[in-house]
Amino acid sequence: MALDKYGIAKRIAQELQDGMYINLGIGIPTLVANYIPEGISVMLQSENGMLGIGPYPTEEEIDADLINAGKETVTVIPGSVFFDSAESFGMIRAGKVDLTVLGAMEVSEKGDIANWKIPNKMVKGMGGAMDLVASAKNIIVAMMHTNPKGESKLLPECTLPLTGVSCVKKVITELAVLEIEPGVGFILKETAPGVTVEEVQTKTLGKLIVSPDVKEMKI
Repeated sequence: MALDKYGIAKRIAQELQDGMYINLGIGIPTLVANYIPEGISVMLQSENGMLGIGPYPTEEEIDADLINAGKETVTVIPGSVFFDSAESFGMIRAGKVDLTVLGAMEVSEKGDIANWKIPNKMVKGMGGAMDLVASAKNIIVAMMHTNPKGESKLLPECTLPLTGVSCVKKVITELAVLEIEPGVGFILKETAPGVTVEEVQTKTLGKLIVSPDVKEMKI
């Protein structure tokens, strides 16, 4: 069966490595903070000026002054620091972020990402997305495989305004884990429990290469 958003976050958490500096985008990516594997230490960074974000707070832990870039209340870990957005963006643009996890509305087989604007719809702005995709060492997209209409979000070419070009390395959806190799396409590496290769193929419009050693996700 397909994963829910928490399952996607759990699978992404397996990509984290000890010592990483990580930025988690709005939506599914922020849930990753709750599933950091035991035995590793990472630092979560936010564009609004936080380094050292912890898991989501319990009701007793909520502090309205502690919010991430998505304006959600968060906790902090020992050693956390606070600073202004200019310094935060300086960290991002200087390439200090090892991994960025972003949501997306579309991803192309070349690694292009569209995640900030739908024409003729009101949006709050791009936030730090363009800085992150231009500067992070590794970018993983966390999203649902299809849009609310059931149309694939993994495409030959993005149809929405781009956030970044040839920057996404991996996409993790409720159905699959796919690596992106520009000039090759989406490479299917893992399927969610109970999800068939054929289902992933049906719901992927971009060029899909099925790895000879496709595995089932371990969540």
